[in-house]
This record gives sequence, structure tokens and C-alpha cells, in this order.
Amino acid sequence: MAHLNFFPIYLSFKVALLATVFSLVLGLPAAYYLSRSKGKLADFTDALLTLPIVLPPTVLGYYLLIFLGRQSAVGRFLEQHFGITVVFTQTGAVIAALAVSIPFFIQSARTAFAGIDEDLLHAARVLGRSEWNLFFSVVIPLSWRGLTSGMMLVFARALGDFGATLMVAGSIPNQTETMSIAIYDALMNGDTRTADLLVIIMTVLSVAILYGIKRLEKRVIRGEDRHAARKD
Repeated sequence: MAHLNFFPIYLSFKVALLATVFSLVLGLPAAYYLSRSKGKLADFTDALLTLPIVLPPTVLGYYLLIFLGRQSAVGRFLEQHFGITVVFTQTGAVIAALAVSIPFFIQSARTAFAGIDEDLLHAARVLGRSEWNLFFSVVIPLSWRGLTSGMMLVFARALGDFGATLMVAGSIPNQTETMSIAIYDALMNGDTRTADLLVIIMTVLSVAILYGIKRLEKRVIRGEDRHAARKD
């Protein structure tokens, strides 16, 4: 354990945490829109936002390189006006992790929003609540379990991303090397002890997160059953 480099663990947690925060900020409005909208535009938007789940991570990483690389218009703009470089940086690692994980939050949040009783929303509107106030004082509190579950999924997915992160951020020791990349590098260098330790850490974290999600799901089901019983 003494020779284990803890930087990949630290960076993985940092990247996963930031990806979770940005997923919450960007995913909430997208999920609410999809839960309340119908038609071709909503279906097309849903398909685009779900695409990262089915695309190979390397393909998604390639798209990010094309769109955010130094030779792209967006990449040049960010570097010239804000001094932000995406490729081969920790910023790139966060963006890659966000891209592969945000669909999980959107799907979970969308399901939570769609499950809210419309009568409650109608009653709040009758009482004079604005849509903005309604969202934060009624919708979010009623959906917190689904939102929490989605955030945990995002954290777990971002924590373990390999392909997209490697494509965008690279594998620079003590700079952009996350746990997943460190495991790969350790195996390529014949350092199975380091790989074993990191694999165990990753597995324990993943099991803990999945266990937490399952507990939340059971609480949601029990809450729905109690609500249905009261209505009957």
C-alpha cells in the first residue's frame, strides 16, 4: 500500500464529483422539459440526450476532440478568451465524464418528474404558485429520491469512465490519470499489485453506490404504495 500513488484516486473523485454537480445543473431543466413535453421535437431531443449511453465511449471521445480540440472553433474560442484548454487537461476529464454520465441523471430525473401527481401541481397553481416557485417548492421535494438515485448513478459512471476520458484527457501521470486509466497503465507495465488494489477500491465503491441506489428505490416503492393506499 505504501507505493500506491493516490493521485488517480483523488482525481477520479474530483472528476466524478464535478460531473455530478454539472449533471444536476444541466440535467434538471432537460429532464423536466422531457417529462412535460410530447411530440417529435421532444422525442428527438430525448434521442440525442440518450445517445451517449449507446455510443462507444471512444466514439463519444472522438466527437469531443473534434468539437473541443485546439483546432476547433469552440476550442480556439475557449483558449483565446478564457484561457481554457480542454484536451489533455483535467477540464477535459470532467467534460468527458459529464458527457458519458449525464444521460443517466436525465433518465432518472425524468422518471421522477413524470411520476408526480398532476393534481398536486394543479392545486399549487390554483393557490397562485408561479412555475418557478412550483418547480423548487413542489416538484424538487417530491422527486428528491429519484434525483438522488440519478446523481449516484452519474457519480458511479463518471468514477469508472475509461474510453472517453482517455481520448480527451489522455494518460498523463499525476495530471490526468484517473483510476480506470491507472489500472490499464499498471497492467501494461506489469504492475499487477497496483492494478489489484485499484480494482478492489473501484469495486467496493461501485457496490456501495449500487446498494445505496437499491435502498432508495425500495423507499420510493414503499412511498408510492402508501400514497396509493391513501387515495383508495
